Formats: sequence, C-alpha cells, structure tokens
Amino acid sequence: MPETLAPSRTLAMSESEAVVGRPAQFAPFAIGTLKAAERHPELVVLTADLGKYTDVHDFRHKYPQRFFNVGMAEQALVMAAAGLSKTGKVAYCTTYGTFATRRAYDFLAIACAHSDENVKMFAGNPGLASGYGGTHQANEDLALMRSIPNMTVLDPCDATEMAQIAEMAVDIPGTVYSRLLRANVPVVFDPATHRVRIGKGHVVVGGSDVGFVSTGSMTERVIDAQRELAASGIASSLFHTASIKPFDAAGLVEFAASVKRLVVCENHVASGGLASLVIDALYEAGQHRPLLKIAIPDQFTECGSHAYLLDKYGLSKARIVERVTAWLG
Repeated sequence: MPETLAPSRTLAMSESEAVVGRPAQFAPFAIGTLKAAERHPELVVLTADLGKYTDVHDFRHKYPQRFFNVGMAEQALVMAAAGLSKTGKVAYCTTYGTFATRRAYDFLAIACAHSDENVKMFAGNPGLASGYGGTHQANEDLALMRSIPNMTVLDPCDATEMAQIAEMAVDIPGTVYSRLLRANVPVVFDPATHRVRIGKGHVVVGGSDVGFVSTGSMTERVIDAQRELAASGIASSLFHTASIKPFDAAGLVEFAASVKRLVVCENHVASGGLASLVIDALYEAGQHRPLLKIAIPDQFTECGSHAYLLDKYGLSKARIVERVTAWLG
C-alpha cells in the first residue's frame, strides 16, 4: 500500500501533489530562472502553451518582452529557440517531457545540439510524476536525450537542485535537457551546503552492506528507505547524481569499490538511463558488483495518483525496502 496519505485520485493538471514529511518550495524553477535573467539580459523564455503548468508566469510578468508562447507546437518551440540562439539569445524552453522528446526529438538533435545552440529545454512531468498514463509520462526521455551528441542531460532531485540548475543553465555551453520539477517541490538537500556539479556525483556515506545509486526524485525515496533499512541492521550509502550526461563514471567506480552490492534507483525505464550508465562504467573499469535495478518496467504505465503509481511500479519507499531486503536475503 502507498506509504503516505496522498490523494487516491489522479490529480487535475493544475493541481500538485502535497509534500509529506519535508519542507517544500513553490516553483523553484521560476526562482532560479529569474536569478539567471537578472544577470543575463540575453535570456529569453519560450513555452508551448504550458506556461501555467511549467512555472514561467513570474518570468512572463517581469519580462514580457522576453517571453514567447508559440502555442501547442513543440517542433516550432524548438526551432524558434534555435533561431533566437543564432541571434545571440539564450533560450529557455518549457513543455512536458513526452512532448519535448517524442514530438521534437529531431529538432533538438539537429537544429540545436548539432550546432551547439544555446537552447535549454526544461521538461515537465518526468517519469511517473504525471498521473495521466503513457501519453504524458516521460519514462524514456533520459535514454533518448543522452544519446544525442553535444547534449547536457540533467535530472534534479529536489527544489534545491531545480533552482540551482535553472540558475546555472544559462552558463552551460550548448544545448541542455533538464527534467523540470514544478509547483510544490520537496527540499531534500540544504541549499546552504549542497551544490549541483555538472559531471560530478554526490556521495552520502553510510555503510558498506549496500550502495544506492540514484538520480532525480528517486533520491528522496532512497534516503527515506535507507533510514528504514538501517533500523533493521542494513547499513547503506548513497551516490546521487543529477548529472546524467556528462556522467561521473570515475566517481561511481570509486563509490562501488566501497560497498558489497549496488542498487540503482531511477524514475525511468530500466534500460538506457542511469542503470545503463552504471553498468557501462563498472564494465569499463573491470569492476564487478551484484546489482539490483529499481526502475519503471518496459511497458506503458497506467493512469493514477502519484502514490498509487509509485507503489504499483516498485518505486515507493516501501517497495524499495521490500525489494532490497528480499534481495539481500
């Protein structure tokens, strides 16, 4: 059963999940983007008729001459952003991850990454963040985007990382794809001490029985699962990375050497994402560790509440604890 009292129904598009057990920050993407815009007058924001659902209203109100809504036309969104980049602008784009990747993939690859254009795509509803089923759940976006040359790919964990990525993306050369965490976003990492580093992971040392490797929103659930596992005598540590491409292969290999087994957790299908990066890094380093994948299965997922979906597909805290405990025997 789901471990929180989250709504049992699929939320309407304008609603957001309640944050349970942690502080939250509203619209961290907007906070970071406005900070970047103050420093960079060349920064513009575009959306494909999803301004209300991607937290860009504050930017639109403050900088109306730097905001463009292209309508329900994701390919046009990307092409307009590429054109603006060629005139010296840095273009932040917002839409849902399914539309950015499935509908505008070729445009991001050729119009943007191929020419190293300054286009930063922020893609909402990553993985099982949406309750609207396979049409709106971007479950395979990281695999698609990291296969494009010249592309930086990021998957923030929480409000701290989302705000930092939004602020720093303007300074990252070339094309960026970042998953977008919107509305009420939990604060997992202390903004005073935690900093996203492109190409680097973040190690939380605990114990050597098992090492978790996670990205994005799964890191929050892993941290909660670690506490429950510790209560039953299982000591674990954590390697978190928001940077999917470039990936900290050296840091991962060093981390893996300190633990007996690895558990890779991602809000993404099990192939082509974080688990694939981990396996490749270990193989290339000649290092072998028993490895458990906790990820979205290879299927179109259902509609439902967030709590229901996480539990059904094995990504909730309770299911992580259950699977790891069974795996360790």
